[in-house]
Amino acid sequence: MTAQGEKRVLSIQSSVVFGYVGNKSATFPLQLHGYDVSTINSVQFSNHTGYGKWKGQVLNAEEAHDLFQGLRINNLLDFTHVLTGYIGSESFLKKVGEVVKELKSKNPNLIYVCDPVMGDDGKLQYVSEALVPVYRTQILEQADIITPNQFELEQLTELPVETEEQAFIAMNKLHDRGVGIVVLSSSNLGVNSNMLCLASIRQEKVSKRYRLQIPVVNAKFVGTGDLFAASLLTWMDKEKDLKPALEKTVSVVQHVIKKTYERALKLAAPEETPTAAQMELQLISSKENIENPTVLFLAEEIEYKV
Repeated sequence: MTAQGEKRVLSIQSSVVFGYVGNKSATFPLQLHGYDVSTINSVQFSNHTGYGKWKGQVLNAEEAHDLFQGLRINNLLDFTHVLTGYIGSESFLKKVGEVVKELKSKNPNLIYVCDPVMGDDGKLQYVSEALVPVYRTQILEQADIITPNQFELEQLTELPVETEEQAFIAMNKLHDRGVGIVVLSSSNLGVNSNMLCLASIRQEKVSKRYRLQIPVVNAKFVGTGDLFAASLLTWMDKEKDLKPALEKTVSVVQHVIKKTYERALKLAAPEETPTAAQMELQLISSKENIENPTVLFLAEEIEYKV
């Protein structure tokens, strides 16, 4: 049983032996803030797939069921939060939807944060089309906070997201489905080499929308979305206010990106692009910024009648 004031997170997403993506990217930041984190790895790989070569295993629905059953028979399904990221199997995702529903029946105050990892740049890059309707139904019905990118928001809502106004219309559709907080974690809607992050909240008569401009770093980072979702879980829980939570979440990710890129450039050979290994997120050395980030960017409250 969870004692009063204790925070326990069940994090279900990918994991790697070397580097920081999925559960490896989310667990350390959560633990720094005092959360007891239990992890289920949807896949266990030697390294992330950006290396081009990897080895490992993919957990199927039956194996996931066994893990949940083991927790159940020992009365270990007492969580305050659930966090999900990459899940590559349709049956596994359905099982997650069932389990979150069960956990919420045990704890009506449980918060489910979902990063619906499906794809980017206009296409499904990570999962098959079979998972999309599961996200639209079973997962959206349970999610309290969801952090899609621009393409994933389009997939979830079946609406175009080509302008800021369209983004908020799509986010409003997710509110209508019961999702309290929607954060468009990344998009190409910004101008002047900025990436646009948009957020919307509709909870207990509170309805607000925010815009945050983030300078684009011309490099490829892996695991930042997982860090973003874990940080948003943390700061919404601590701040109880989307504006400062969003500002601190974005600042955490930007601090880590900056430290990672500066280190990678020092390690890379002159005039050469840093390797995947050199670009692994520098979470451990970013401990202080993860715990107490200096706010780098302010969120602007905006109004749309949608």
